[in-house]
Amino acid sequence: MDVNLIFKIAAIGMITAILHIVLEKSGKQEYAYLLTLVGVIIVLGVVINLVSNLFNDVRVLFRLY
Repeated sequence: MDVNLIFKIAAIGMITAILHIVLEKSGKQEYAYLLTLVGVIIVLGVVINLVSNLFNDVRVLFRLY
């Protein structure tokens, strides 16, 4: 696993948090929650891709075709 991937996930989280606070302070709570939901979905997509790659590697390692 690459350390850069961890930094990318952390950066997405920080940017999402900052934009959530800015939108919430400007009175647009609906957009703030929507933005947070989109950030979580993006990170979950990355994590699901990593888990899929892990399962494929385990399958190849143990020759489970």
